[in-house]
Amino acid sequence: MEFNRLLQIRRIFAQPAALELPRGRDIVGRWPDAEVVLVDNHWNIPELHGDETNVPRWSRIKTEALVLGVKKALTVKPNGRSADFIAPSTANGCAMACAYCYVPRHKGYSNPVTVFANIDQIAGSLERHAARQGMKLEPNQCDPDLWVYDIGENSDCSVDALISDNVEDLVGLFRGLPNAKLSFATKYVNPAMLGWDHGGSTRVRFSLMPAALAKSVDVRTSPVPERLAAINDFVEAGYEVHVNLSPVIITDTWLSDWEELLRQLDDVLTPAAKDQLAAEVIFLTHNEGLHEVNLGWHPQAEQVLWRPDLQESKVSSNGFSNVRYRSGTKGRYVRQLTDLIAEIAPYCRIRYAF
Repeated sequence: MEFNRLLQIRRIFAQPAALELPRGRDIVGRWPDAEVVLVDNHWNIPELHGDETNVPRWSRIKTEALVLGVKKALTVKPNGRSADFIAPSTANGCAMACAYCYVPRHKGYSNPVTVFANIDQIAGSLERHAARQGMKLEPNQCDPDLWVYDIGENSDCSVDALISDNVEDLVGLFRGLPNAKLSFATKYVNPAMLGWDHGGSTRVRFSLMPAALAKSVDVRTSPVPERLAAINDFVEAGYEVHVNLSPVIITDTWLSDWEELLRQLDDVLTPAAKDQLAAEVIFLTHNEGLHEVNLGWHPQAEQVLWRPDLQESKVSSNGFSNVRYRSGTKGRYVRQLTDLIAEIAPYCRIRYAF
């Protein structure tokens, strides 16, 4: 039923080159009643991108539209924080609608899923890149033994797996690589993934935040209690499972809300899940352009996301003018939360916090 709620595809905007590929034909075949609209560019589609009149239809467009393209840039980017490398995307955009998501900053006023049909080229570029790295000789916080590739920088792979076999294909690829593993963060529980043959070379990071806040800003995602329970299921299925405690949003009750969530985590997790647990802690970064868009479709979220009294402007490494919690107080927030984790879930290794 989740599939029907998130994806009721009525139109597929497709590049002709994508329709010529097996993966493209397979995706179109999953929605035989959808209208196929030919487009020259998977990025610049006026009906979907850059039109202010689409703002009130934000979630409807995500539900009903799918874009099918061919990815040209197959660059593997160094990272060093969440992963050693960022893989070329097999998709961008999302059927979910988290109010703080950074992808709409790049993509205009609507952000449906774009799936790339040239999966063989993407997989080949990753296989060659991993081969050039050789074995990982020095441990780092990404992983002590293997090179880690994040495959979900611009989408949610658990939802992407509802649309095509791209993600499962990459899981199969990394299963056979002796020196690498893949990783992605998700806010969606996809039980079908429990049956995949991953060979222990996939790290799933379930994103968590206090449940009451998630109901407001994590729009169309799996409920937080469902994500918590899924950690045990995925560990039992042999996956490495970490948590992303993100974004941490400062409210009047934020610390007590996180205490409640951490105690829920401690109560729910099995000993096996606790033994392998690690966390990334990421405080909110927001953007003025996204703030303006959100005011058009979800103004309630902006009451907690847009806090000029607590935030300061900062230009990101990508050149975007963002707002983050003021450096003078953010360090204190980070210490408060990491101290709380150490008290309630001391088994949870904090990979990084910022």
